[in-house]
Amino acid sequence: MMSAAFLCCASSNAMAALEVFACEPEWASLASEIGGDKVKTFSATHARQDPHFIKARPSLISKVRRADLIVCSGADLEIGWLPLLLERAGADVQRGAVGNVMAYQYVPLLEIPTVIDRSLGDIHPDGNPHIHLDPRNLLLVGKELLNRLVLIDEGNSDFYKLRFAQFETKLNTAIARWLEEGKQLKGMQVMTKHKSLSYLIKFFGLEEVASLEPRPGLPPTSSHLAKILESVGSKNVRAIIRAPYESDRGIDWITSKTKIKNVIIPYTVDGDDNSGDLFALFDRSLAILKSAL
Repeated sequence: MMSAAFLCCASSNAMAALEVFACEPEWASLASEIGGDKVKTFSATHARQDPHFIKARPSLISKVRRADLIVCSGADLEIGWLPLLLERAGADVQRGAVGNVMAYQYVPLLEIPTVIDRSLGDIHPDGNPHIHLDPRNLLLVGKELLNRLVLIDEGNSDFYKLRFAQFETKLNTAIARWLEEGKQLKGMQVMTKHKSLSYLIKFFGLEEVASLEPRPGLPPTSSHLAKILESVGSKNVRAIIRAPYESDRGIDWITSKTKIKNVIIPYTVDGDDNSGDLFALFDRSLAILKSAL
């Protein structure tokens, strides 16, 4: 009887999907693309939450404790809550473990500061952490996720390798299409609320002419907005773009004084009703930007 029970339990464990804890929706979606039904993903945040600021809730601690793999943006994006989760969970997904992937380590980063000074605002010492909005970065992080999945679940390595190969082909085809369809966006002048969209701006060749935040993470001031209004008179700014979780503070004032559009980019998976996966995220972002023209 004990032998039969053991075999039953072993069979059940062999069939169990790997638990993937993602700090943000884009990484949960990427893990699903590669892991298919061999993984069960959970995202700690959603598109209308600022990933800088969430609470290390007991439910999240429990999720981390059960995770086989954790994948997050890193570069201090989650510095306010992820270290606490890892400390309290006491799981095998601590920094440096096979089951811990910090995505920023595998891509070229933008906006790496030359001076680290808190008086300059919410500066990320390693560079801008919102790396997923250049789809080429998804391939780089995806390759590392593939490596980790194979190490953790060697028995399904062929499955993961096939899934990644299919994803790579599909994404490369989509990237070529997005760049072709987005040619008319090159040089389009935009303003931003925060530095959350820098990688998307670079990918499509937009020109960021101003940020409504006088310094990263600091709310707009009247004097700063007045300077922006004065400067845009000589420019051809088509839109103020922002993520769904960013407030419209200051934007309404600028739009009331000008004809510049207030545009919300989905930012991540499920950022709006038409951004249900990584491919839809970029399809939708491209369509929104083109409509601003």
